[in-house]
Amino acid sequence: MTSHITFIGGGNMASAIIGGLLRQGMTAQQIDVVEPYAEARDKLQAQFGITALHGPGPALAKASLVVWAVKPQTFKEAALQASLHTGHALHLSVAAGIRSDSIAGWLGTQRIVRAMPNTPALVGKGMTALFGRPAVTEADRALVDRVMAPTGQFLWVQAESQLDAVTALSGSGPAYVFYFLEAMTQAGADMGLSREQAHRLAVGTFVGASELAAASDDPPEVLRQRVTSKGGTTYAAILSMEQDDLKNAFMRALHAARHRAAELGDEFGS
Repeated sequence: MTSHITFIGGGNMASAIIGGLLRQGMTAQQIDVVEPYAEARDKLQAQFGITALHGPGPALAKASLVVWAVKPQTFKEAALQASLHTGHALHLSVAAGIRSDSIAGWLGTQRIVRAMPNTPALVGKGMTALFGRPAVTEADRALVDRVMAPTGQFLWVQAESQLDAVTALSGSGPAYVFYFLEAMTQAGADMGLSREQAHRLAVGTFVGASELAAASDDPPEVLRQRVTSKGGTTYAAILSMEQDDLKNAFMRALHAARHRAAELGDEFGS
């Protein structure tokens, strides 16, 4: 795949990608992680057998790919420290909101790919969107494809501005699903089921409906109509939600998330 990969930041997303790389056949000796927190470093070393470093330094020079898995507010400082050693590398950022113009300026290179993954990547069921700057070659894209493949599905977008919409839709999307699961579990418990039963029914319903939507050529509207007989139980539930303007409220929430994604780029990308 590549001779060496260094991760800047060792949180959940980095762990998901590292686990996938090791399953693909990379060795632990080909992977380093820069992680400032000792407890997190110890955990990474124990879990994966990789080398965990306290901070960026000359060891980064051996990386042909650097994966940025840092919080937006710490990206600039970490990038400026690492830039002395990583100018030759391809850079893949999974940090929300930080635009590639900012990253390129901090690192002194144009070989930047931005990724917007989501947390189901932790179980190999993620959905990731990718954007590459013009200097990113087809070989670079193929490498990123191989790195991201174990985390789930992915797609490339043409315009970087689309990543703000991706952040609102799929990046933050798992939280929306969990929000509805909370409500369905509570409603089931209120109606006499145990919380365990209600939770299992709710999760199974989301999984099954998602699989059906993925397997069907029909749009969600048609699939919904097939479950909704006029005067029936589903009809009563959908009518109640429409009376509460739930669909438009939900769409407004996604626009709010997209707006905040753009703000993050302005706030931390100067």
